[in-house]
Amino acid sequence: MSPPTLRDARELLDPDRIVVFDGAMGTMLYSKGVFINVCFDQLNVSQPDLVRDVHTAYVKAGAEVIETNSFGANRLKLAQHGLEGHVAEFNARAAQVAREAAGDRAWVAGAVGPLGIRIEPYGPTATDEARAIFREQLAALREGGADLFILETFADLTEIEQAIRAARDVDTSVPVIAQMTIGTDGLTPYGDSPEEVARTLTAAGADVVGLNCSVGPQIILEAIERMTPATTRKLSAMPNAGMPRDIGGRMMYMASPEYIASYGRHLVQAGVKVIGGCCGTTPEHIKALVEGIRPLVPRLRPSRPVATATSSQAEQLAARSTQPAGVEPYPFAERSRWAGKLARGEFVSSVEIVPPRGVDATKMLQGVEALKRAGVDAVNVPDGPRAQSRMGALLTSLLIEQRIGIETVTHYCCRDRNLLGMLSDLLGAAAMGLRNLLIITGDPPKMGPYPNATAVFDIDAIGLTNLVRNLNRGLDPGDNAIGTPTSFVIGVGVNPAALDPAHEIKRFEWKVDAGAEYAITQPVFDPAQLERFLDRIKHVRIPIIAGIWPLVSARNAEFLANEVPGVVVPPEIIARMRRANEKSKEAAVAEGIAIAREMLERVRPVVQGVQVSAPFGKVELALEVFREHLAPASSVAG
Repeated sequence: MSPPTLRDARELLDPDRIVVFDGAMGTMLYSKGVFINVCFDQLNVSQPDLVRDVHTAYVKAGAEVIETNSFGANRLKLAQHGLEGHVAEFNARAAQVAREAAGDRAWVAGAVGPLGIRIEPYGPTATDEARAIFREQLAALREGGADLFILETFADLTEIEQAIRAARDVDTSVPVIAQMTIGTDGLTPYGDSPEEVARTLTAAGADVVGLNCSVGPQIILEAIERMTPATTRKLSAMPNAGMPRDIGGRMMYMASPEYIASYGRHLVQAGVKVIGGCCGTTPEHIKALVEGIRPLVPRLRPSRPVATATSSQAEQLAARSTQPAGVEPYPFAERSRWAGKLARGEFVSSVEIVPPRGVDATKMLQGVEALKRAGVDAVNVPDGPRAQSRMGALLTSLLIEQRIGIETVTHYCCRDRNLLGMLSDLLGAAAMGLRNLLIITGDPPKMGPYPNATAVFDIDAIGLTNLVRNLNRGLDPGDNAIGTPTSFVIGVGVNPAALDPAHEIKRFEWKVDAGAEYAITQPVFDPAQLERFLDRIKHVRIPIIAGIWPLVSARNAEFLANEVPGVVVPPEIIARMRRANEKSKEAAVAEGIAIAREMLERVRPVVQGVQVSAPFGKVELALEVFREHLAPASSVAG
């Protein structure tokens, strides 16, 4: 037999990429009539078609990585069946069978479980001996065609450390995923906390660290939330389909595919980048998981070169992976006046006004009327900023457009609504004539006055951008036709002052790839920083609108700098506001407006518009920033 064609799995380690694994192997083999007293690892040789069929079902369900049927194929566990002399044969064949099913559609992970014994200092087996046993199995898996290794369902941190070292002995270039198992108390069987698991596996050299088996997704989620701040590695989660129940003498896993998909979204939001299923999960669970998390990223499965495809065929495959089917969207310039100005390269102006806390919108509408008279192009309507309870952004925008006749840019966040709710909202907004959207993920509830409120976060801003782009093509999230397409103008947020610029640029690239057509920045207090950021995104440049915030006091500057996520106020700006505050409140307001005007003048040549915030609803301050930059509505033709 010719040596297997190995694939470079290191691209799976991209920190932003979400990777979907398969589900249970033992569950599927048992459902096909294999008794539990049979050596499942021997089936790779005795009944390879049976194993291959399970792998193929998972690949068809959408798994990007399938695990070899080799969990117990180490020398010690095989000895229980009198098969300890078949380690190399069973493992190599396990990898070969998986490779035959994976083809070019999936990677093959060599699966390795614990030895089933205690090692020193609490058992008779020396660590070096354990390492040698793991090395024997891992070498055979690699020889058979495994692209990466997954060490799973370990209870003892000392033991999994030896397995990680053995994997490095075999091949230092192969990615290693290391997963522990926990109980209902959130601890490993040996009493280690999720934080300790994350720290130890990271120090041991695992490329991905995580949890699998024993419990369902809820307990796994709670533990993952504790692991996130304790490691810099990608996190993995592969829960069981709930806790097994005794039904008529059989242990059954009761979690439905829909339930697993729901928790899959929560796990991804919590930081998980490698996700799959363990005991009780089936191809149906993985298919639901794939569909459930697909809106969270612009492309769940980035296109990969296919060895048998020509260049033109590869291009067509890539095009199909990024362009949904459906009708052609309405021309961008014709969707709204806002879009028309952006399309023509004209400078746009907008003012952000926070919706009222109650039902009386009189004061807000009076301010909007003043903005219209001054010639502002649009009013930005935020959606529950800083998790505050206010009138809904969609209905506030509708009220403004119907009462005042000025266009709005409606902020729409993912925090408060599930996928179905967002779809309903957006279809209704389109029917009522709202066009301009700014899609944001949203601030967590703990920032606001109701910290116990539940955040939904079914999808984030990237996923919602994908959804809206599909609606503009006449398709719902399931790629079903909706009839007349929507005509939204798709905007997104971007932060030039992000603490991790590389991550922010990556997310911006994904937003553009998902369908973003313009972007509004966080408030700019350092124009040079904005200019550097614009230079770094010139390869995916869309119209950029700079956020401008007129400060009103030193305390206001300090609040923005320390308590508003994503906003960076340089020390020199805070110092200017402090000096002005020492003179008077009026001097501080004047200084804040002067700083905002400086920002506007500096950024105007490099952006296509500005969004000026009206602090505390004071539109007169926003208009003062715009002084000499607006043409009053009465002097504008038409």
